[in-house]
Amino acid sequence: MNPERQHKSEIKSLLENPPRRITIITHVNPDGDAMGSSLGLETVLICMGHDTAVIAPNVYPEFLHWLPGNKNVLVYPADKSIAEKKISQAEVIFIIDFNDFRRVNQLKNLLENSPAFKVIIDHHPCPESRANLNITDVSVSSTAELVYQFIKNLELQKFINREVATCLFTGIMADTGCFSYNSSRKETYLAVSELLDYGIDKDGIYYKLYDNFTAHRMQLLGYALNKKMQVLPEYKTVFISLNKDELVKFDFQTGDSENFVNYPLSIKNICFSALFIERDDHVKISFRSKGDFAVNEFARKHFNGGGHLNAAGGESYTTLDKTLHAFRDLLPEYKEQLIKYEI
Repeated sequence: MNPERQHKSEIKSLLENPPRRITIITHVNPDGDAMGSSLGLETVLICMGHDTAVIAPNVYPEFLHWLPGNKNVLVYPADKSIAEKKISQAEVIFIIDFNDFRRVNQLKNLLENSPAFKVIIDHHPCPESRANLNITDVSVSSTAELVYQFIKNLELQKFINREVATCLFTGIMADTGCFSYNSSRKETYLAVSELLDYGIDKDGIYYKLYDNFTAHRMQLLGYALNKKMQVLPEYKTVFISLNKDELVKFDFQTGDSENFVNYPLSIKNICFSALFIERDDHVKISFRSKGDFAVNEFARKHFNGGGHLNAAGGESYTTLDKTLHAFRDLLPEYKEQLIKYEI
């Protein structure tokens, strides 16, 4: 038996014999796919009779708190002692929506040193860490879709209910921008059609994801587009930057800048968009592109980041001004790639 098949057989055996102590960990700054995947998987495991915990390495947006199972999520470091105990005592650890253990920040060493059977379920390229079982496919829309496949492949469909389907559909919707990108495979729509059969409220999920913000967030968006957006037509590029004072002015909450980076791509002949958010100890950066300009490679090479071909993120550990200067200085190097884009 080849190692991969052996590991699949092993995890199936582990899950078929509850109760097991199972911990699910997702990445820092978890998004809709990360939380939807984690909570959907956890609900299946709970229905099977397992002792489970979902751990988020830090706080995540309030507009995701409606997800079924959210109230039981352990958020590090607020739940530090419990989270660390769950990891150290786990028999199985699911690593959801990331493939580099550095993406759990302070939990990295605990995760690496755990003797638990580890399973990575993820759709990002360029894995930096390995587990006992690696379920990865960069062509798939979202980790939520991979979790759904994982559940089906282990013949655990009888444990899927409306709550599970809601979480997994949320993950797919979130990571495809309502099916506007990363969603060209027919298998994605087959999965969605099957999830709809569980009676989920598709329109309600959309409203909770995209129509569930504060007035301050809307004002911040207007300010960002009107006052802080800089258009560089010679590079078919737009960038937005927001400093700490501006965030305070608009009562910034975690998740308020979600999707800001996508708006400039609506401008004619723009194919590259970047968003820079000043934090206390670093600058958080989001990149988006159209066409074949690989923002994941750009982020990995210059800004300690990575991600997908057209959607990636990074970080800078210098000042916001220096980061913006560095970004602009890089654009001439990529001009030939950028200007060839045509709608």
